[in-house]
Amino acid sequence: MNIEENIQKFVNENEKNKGLQPTERYASFDYCFNYFQLFRERGIIDQIVDPKNLQISCLQLGFYLASWGMLRGSAPLLQKSVKFYRPLIEYIASAPRELWEIDANCYTPSNIQLLLDCRWNICQALSPCGASDILVTKIMLGVFGNVPAFDTFFMRGFRVSTFGILALGKIHKFYAENQEVIDEHRIPTIDFVTGKPTNRLYTRAKVIDMIFFIEGS
Repeated sequence: MNIEENIQKFVNENEKNKGLQPTERYASFDYCFNYFQLFRERGIIDQIVDPKNLQISCLQLGFYLASWGMLRGSAPLLQKSVKFYRPLIEYIASAPRELWEIDANCYTPSNIQLLLDCRWNICQALSPCGASDILVTKIMLGVFGNVPAFDTFFMRGFRVSTFGILALGKIHKFYAENQEVIDEHRIPTIDFVTGKPTNRLYTRAKVIDMIFFIEGS
């Protein structure tokens, strides 16, 4: 596997997609991530549930999930309005602050437990629809950036079958063995208004997500 080649295939236009461009699907992650991270950086995470922001918060997350395939076919979310996400936004607003700082370089036992607790809380917030590992990890990636999205392509490429302690340990090991190249490719997110790069970098988990999404596709 060529890590740099996989990253370039994700970022640049190829035979399967148009890459990371402001109006293309991959950028839906950037806009969602930018939205929630801006509240975190300003120290006002609780304001994502303020009445003046709640609908926008739900829309940001809902469109990202739709764009990334979570509302297709017979998906339970397809039958819900954007207000269904309110309990999830409320959880995000109250989630431990440490959760926002976790990345693939610091999957310690205590941080892994925080990630697993986050999965449980997201599942509770989305009840009674239920939440697969694919949906939960796409939410965690799009909001916190702390884990890759465990979709079919990533799991095939990374050779894991479930989101859990063993998979997270494997991600941590992969990062430790490839730290330099991963850190070098923490590209900036795209700004919605200008279409230009921001000063906010992709997390390490996001870069690993890109590598193995391409590897498994």
